[in-house]
Amino acid sequence: MTVTLLGATEIRRLAAELDVTPTKKLGQNFVVDANTVRKIVQAARVQPGERVVEVGPGLGSLTLAILEAGASVTAVEIDHRLAARLSQTVVEHGVPAEQLTVVDADALRITELPGEPTVLVANLPYNVSVPVLLHFLESFSYLKRGVVMVQAEVAERLAAKPGSKIYGSPSVKAAWYGEWKLSGTVSRQVFWPAPNVDSLLVGFDRAEGERGPEEERRRTFQIVDAAFNQRRKMLRQALSGLFGSSAAASDILIAAGVAPTARGEDLTVEDYHRVAKHVARIEDAVVTD
Repeated sequence: MTVTLLGATEIRRLAAELDVTPTKKLGQNFVVDANTVRKIVQAARVQPGERVVEVGPGLGSLTLAILEAGASVTAVEIDHRLAARLSQTVVEHGVPAEQLTVVDADALRITELPGEPTVLVANLPYNVSVPVLLHFLESFSYLKRGVVMVQAEVAERLAAKPGSKIYGSPSVKAAWYGEWKLSGTVSRQVFWPAPNVDSLLVGFDRAEGERGPEEERRRTFQIVDAAFNQRRKMLRQALSGLFGSSAAASDILIAAGVAPTARGEDLTVEDYHRVAKHVARIEDAVVTD
């Protein structure tokens, strides 16, 4: 199968045909460079025969590069015009129609993915990148790895480690699901229109097995949010509203093996999970009594 990729001229022609003007509201910045989309696919280690989910395929630049690698694609697109045209585009570029499944929907609202893809590859809109990633990781346990192109600041936060100034709530929540690392740089000049921010590739490999049940995840994320809502404060103060008082927060933290004088940025996801499990034990004991 010989697949041809989209170039800048054809991308603009397709956009004109569909009366599509890239909008900031949808975070649309189309990649017009074939080498860049191939770089993303290579970074994601896409193999022939794999099923890949792509969020926001747009006009199909990255979609065709994934298909060129021999994978099949489930493409989730919120823009009805783009969703309706994508299948025709891939056929015109040498791909059998059955290799692509288009889901015309909001990626933040879908609850199932045709084909149960194991790899996520996407050029994510800057304004919803973290919510989309967390929603997909929470909702689709069969996703095992992925690489996404996002705003550089977002990528750095997702891959940040404890103790870093950029380590925050997204860093901890992403780490709940597995390991994250920066996977490459992307020039502003490969986009149409060129964005006002730099982009990076960030990749993840999902941990074997679930870290904990859904109830523990929700509780852990609640504690994470409280800690980083007041990240300059010590945890005993930042969590006082959640646990009733600074004294109560201190007792819970100490019992979970966490210093009450630490700050949110000092804790690993394992630390936060340990605090959440201790709170659950306290609540279970109260119910039993």
